[in-house]
Amino acid sequence: MAEYKLLLPSMGEGVMEATIITWLFNEGDHVKEDDSVVEIATDKVDSDVPTPVSGKIVKILKQKDEVAKVGEAIAILEIEGEGGNTAPEETVAETPASAPDTETLKTIEEPLKVSASTEFSGDLYLSPLVKSIAQQENISEAELKSIKGSGLEGRITKEDILAYVKNRGNQPAPQAAPVQQASSAPVAKPVATSAPASTITAAAGDEIIPMDRMRKIIAENMVKAKQIAPHVTSFIETDVTNVVKWRNKNKAVFEKREGEKLTFMPIFLRAVVKAIQDFPMINVSINGENIIKKKNINIGMATALPDGNLIVPVIKNADQLSLSGLAKAINDLAYRARNKKLRPEDTQGATYTISNVGSFGNLMGTPIIPQPQVAILAIGAIVKKPAVLETPDGDVIAIRNLMFMSHSYDHRVVDGSLGGMMLKHVHDYLENWDLNTEI
Repeated sequence: MAEYKLLLPSMGEGVMEATIITWLFNEGDHVKEDDSVVEIATDKVDSDVPTPVSGKIVKILKQKDEVAKVGEAIAILEIEGEGGNTAPEETVAETPASAPDTETLKTIEEPLKVSASTEFSGDLYLSPLVKSIAQQENISEAELKSIKGSGLEGRITKEDILAYVKNRGNQPAPQAAPVQQASSAPVAKPVATSAPASTITAAAGDEIIPMDRMRKIIAENMVKAKQIAPHVTSFIETDVTNVVKWRNKNKAVFEKREGEKLTFMPIFLRAVVKAIQDFPMINVSINGENIIKKKNINIGMATALPDGNLIVPVIKNADQLSLSGLAKAINDLAYRARNKKLRPEDTQGATYTISNVGSFGNLMGTPIIPQPQVAILAIGAIVKKPAVLETPDGDVIAIRNLMFMSHSYDHRVVDGSLGGMMLKHVHDYLENWDLNTEI
């Protein structure tokens, strides 16, 4: 028999560690190749780690709520070797090399520095678990800076912050940083997502349900997004009768040819991509007093999860995909999102987002703009209604497939004219959909 070290796999650029959520097997259990053995969490997404080999878990090295670094061993498996004595060649190859030097680590972890600064404006490197503890204990940024980290490069570990919490009453109060004159008003740091617990009491018979980790992240992000961006929303009603006819004509052929469902979403995405190409200043982000115009068109797709939470996987370079390619990308991301198969990079880099509130039977919505984007489109339910049509022989009333769309945009950089014209172009592309479009 031979030992195999199960390593925390790479999870995309800028993601260097993850928190263990739950082990799906126990020590002594046998697992098969590709079995998901542990659930992990990063700041962006929860996912499973499969085992590349079959064997018996003899030791779990990282327990629940502990943080593991990419490439670090999280469990040891006992596997069948040739003759039962040596590990397979690929097992040896997966053993991590010696630790990188300090300069390499600084280069690799630079994205983490940026990510952390979105919640704590200082130069703080915080793991998801440490961030969670800091938020739950209402530990300020000034306090965090006063903690001497014992981790690599002086990072604050779980033990450091728990020790600080234990002795918090004996710590000297941290001095507030001096106020600096700025050329523009600073963005306020998001405060607690709900009123302090002492102001709300549960009545007899009320059920108290603690937020899970993902719901906490959603709550924090939504509060932050509303505090940062002044939201404006425009609405339009669109006749999508041609879109409905085209899909009805092609969905059976597409499913037979590709083995995949053809939904309305790739059509909506195609219209949105064309409108973004018409109005590229909707595909931007704000950095202080600068506007960053994005080269790539990466569309976020808000997806409801079975547990009631929400995640936004991203279709990268959507302008380079055909309708068939969009349909496959959408189906793949939606499936993996609902089955906890997303990688952290699958939820990063969106430049514009679509939310299909019509999938819940809603006519319209006023969605919150995900930061650092400046706009989001909500698509309502398609409903048959009587509508007035203009014909050469005069106006007539006909049954049509109508749908509301609502466009929320950041009024710091997107005025009503740009936000409204962008929405009107999406409307026009859908209303004038060519029934002969190839899939």
